[in-house]
Amino acid sequence: MKVSPIILKDGYKVGHKFQYPEGTTLVYSNLTPRKARNPEVDEIVFFGLQYFIKEYLIKQFDELFFKQPKDDVIKAYARRLDNYLGKDSISYDHIEKLHDLGYLPLEIKALPEGTLVPMKVPIFTIRNTKPEFFWVTNMLETVLSAIIWKPCTSATTAFQYLRTFTKYANETVGEDKGFIPWQGHDFSFRGMSGIEDAIMSGAGHLLSFAGTDTIPAIDFLEQYYNADCEKELVGGSVPATEHSVMCMGTQGDEINTFDRLISKVYPAGIVSIVSDTWDFWQVITEFLPQLKEKILARDGKVVIRPDSGDPVKIIIGDKDAKPGTPEFKGAIECMWETFGGTITDKGFKLLDGHIGLIYGDSITTERQESILAGLKEKGFASYNVVLGIGSFTYEYVTRDTFGFAMKATYGEVNGDGRDIYKDPKTDDGTKKSAKGLMQVYRDHNGKLALKDQCTWEEEAQGELKTVFKDGKLVVDLTLEEIRKRVKAQL
Repeated sequence: MKVSPIILKDGYKVGHKFQYPEGTTLVYSNLTPRKARNPEVDEIVFFGLQYFIKEYLIKQFDELFFKQPKDDVIKAYARRLDNYLGKDSISYDHIEKLHDLGYLPLEIKALPEGTLVPMKVPIFTIRNTKPEFFWVTNMLETVLSAIIWKPCTSATTAFQYLRTFTKYANETVGEDKGFIPWQGHDFSFRGMSGIEDAIMSGAGHLLSFAGTDTIPAIDFLEQYYNADCEKELVGGSVPATEHSVMCMGTQGDEINTFDRLISKVYPAGIVSIVSDTWDFWQVITEFLPQLKEKILARDGKVVIRPDSGDPVKIIIGDKDAKPGTPEFKGAIECMWETFGGTITDKGFKLLDGHIGLIYGDSITTERQESILAGLKEKGFASYNVVLGIGSFTYEYVTRDTFGFAMKATYGEVNGDGRDIYKDPKTDDGTKKSAKGLMQVYRDHNGKLALKDQCTWEEEAQGELKTVFKDGKLVVDLTLEEIRKRVKAQL
């Protein structure tokens, strides 16, 4: 569904043009992550603005507003608002003037996407470039907020997983980091709040990883971030079964379903087989030993996928289970007893390359840490598992996860500059805004920091650079450079 972008705002926004002081000529605002719910996460990964600019500020405003006949645009706008606020409750000449101008008279200055940004440091500023269109700046607050917070949040979450995988690879594997991009796999698509939400989140995941089941996230990165799947690895996956496939083979013939999949359907390459349809431990302790020779003879890997129970206990074992049982040992130890493997440079066991395990049910960052720490404690390398990251992780968030908010901090009325801010006495400090013009700079430790109440000369310096001005994209980033920036911050 697409509606005119001039309507993509909270209802109270339509009257703000008339509420600013007479003589207002400039509104200068910013979008900032104000506070993290998780005290262990004090920086966000900035991502999604280029999509917003290309799709909304340029494409949708062009196709659905500026290129539409002015009479049709005004008639539709008046119809909507006359029936929303009451007939003739506001005038529409400012909308007509914007249509006549033919572009959005705005300048957006932003940090490079992929940058790690501390709390309370703005990721971008936005202001009008023509005095009569001061009202346009904050008219866009609603849609900017609605679009930007989610890809930033998912990119930040993915980065937390990447940090942990990298830590345990350093400790249990060695110099080889080639498997890490495949260790975090996006399983979230079906549980997200709509298609755009799933795709933006999936694209944020792909800044840190390559594994994904959200196919259109690859299209997103090609369309808006200059990626090319024929020239670079954007995202990928492997053939994999679901429960309907296994059920259709019947419980009594399950081992033959495994045999058919690895011998006939996929005689080579990687194949992932969901293995808990009936009895996961029977698969691990009976079926795999019986199929061992066929698995080892394949040119490829058979990946076992448990999908229920406690993932920590399933993978590394349950200390409360009866000693010696599969449940006590855990899947990785049982698979090692059947297939063996190699010892990494760091002295940890790594399963034979023909067999592996992926777990994608309710994997949180806390469970990831428990799984990798548990494997290490038992002498197993982190590369023995791939973890699927689903909607429980990527959707169980809100705009307040990192407190994203867009606020005006400076304006000009009758030629006089005003440093403006909010500081509610009833608040805990979260909603206290910065004041005036802003400069983002790097301190002596290389960390981003904010200097507010700047002069225009100071505002022109620093890390915020113009990315959009007067209807045109000024900077056009690529997925490759954003990924490099993300990984350089590990």
